[in-house]
Amino acid sequence: MKLTVLVDNHTSIDHYYLGEPGLCYYIEDEDSRFLLDTGYSDIYIENARRLGIDLSDIDTIVLSHGHNDHTGGLPAYFEHFDNPGLKIIAHPEALSEKQFDGENIGMTLSEMTLLENSQLILTKAPYKVSPNFTFLGEIPQLTDFEPRKAIGTTTAENSEGESDFLFDDSALVYTTPEGIYIVTGCSHSGICNIVEHAKRVTGDSRVLGIIGGFHLFKLGEQVDQTIQYFKDNHIKSLLPCHCTSFRVRAAIHQEVPLKREVGVGLTLEW
Repeated sequence: MKLTVLVDNHTSIDHYYLGEPGLCYYIEDEDSRFLLDTGYSDIYIENARRLGIDLSDIDTIVLSHGHNDHTGGLPAYFEHFDNPGLKIIAHPEALSEKQFDGENIGMTLSEMTLLENSQLILTKAPYKVSPNFTFLGEIPQLTDFEPRKAIGTTTAENSEGESDFLFDDSALVYTTPEGIYIVTGCSHSGICNIVEHAKRVTGDSRVLGIIGGFHLFKLGEQVDQTIQYFKDNHIKSLLPCHCTSFRVRAAIHQEVPLKREVGVGLTLEW
């Protein structure tokens, strides 16, 4: 498996790519080629061009959730490429209207537009993306220290009143003979909830690594318990990024050393 970061909040020194507060990963798994998210704009297409990556005939775009810093690049894909075999995989509520402080923070494309341009697969259940990757579907509440927090409002049926508790937030799990890796977008569901669900989906409790946003900003009890969870599960390869603050990354590093920094152009092979 090979993963290349096409969009992140950070770029790396001497790597002259474009950055923005969003996330997009290009993933190769055997003969499968797909994206997790598309960032906020079209810069993932330019970064892919600079990296020599051809996005014109990828198999799939997986959406971790419906926020516009992860789905905002979708219109640009359809403007640049004619890919009739493209699949888009997401939780059904990723397409719901999402508002924050009166502004739209959700997907800008309608379900009809997606259906006209792709094979749209909406599922709350785990779904096989490639030979070794699985979309985890809806993440249940499995820990007692990661409360599901609302961000703005939504039209989704699953929400409590109008508050958006991001039930559409999901992630990917990559299975190997040695154990599993987690590739996440924002972890609104709680990074430890996601890992626990991945263990149940795969039947494998050997967690080797995690890359993605942890949606942790302030130090406190939740961060402390999250770090203890990483230690208890002997997770050696951690690559927090995007919506993980510097202070939180520093706190993690003190207990579980972070061996690499995430930035646009980073390539991982697991």
